[in-house]
Amino acid sequence: MSTPNGLVTHPSPYSVPETLDRLEAVLHAKNINVFARVDHSGEAAKVGLAMPPTQLLIFGNPKGGTPIMLAAPLSAIDLPLKALAWQDAGGKVWVSINDPRYLQTRYDLSDELLKPIAGIEGLILQAIA
Repeated sequence: MSTPNGLVTHPSPYSVPETLDRLEAVLHAKNINVFARVDHSGEAAKVGLAMPPTQLLIFGNPKGGTPIMLAAPLSAIDLPLKALAWQDAGGKVWVSINDPRYLQTRYDLSDELLKPIAGIEGLILQAIA
């Protein structure tokens, strides 16, 4: 499901942690670096706040991202890539990413520069299959 704000969201049949575990496995198999995993709901719990399971995975490959950042320095606010796994109020789990086409438009990137990140949605779909 694409949303007008530049995000692409897909339902996941797995829990939030398992969704990102599966994505990490796909990324490692493709030699894509995983830089960090942020457990937003876990951090909220540490300060006494309740939040549905929500985790962010930060990943990428400097060979693909650096040329984008050199061409459009402000793109570094969106890179490395991120995948957000989150549970809605009804208990359904979703995974969301920035749509690469949105980033292409936002930073006026050529098709050639976009190539290294253009396939991210396919990796997400592979992880939640």
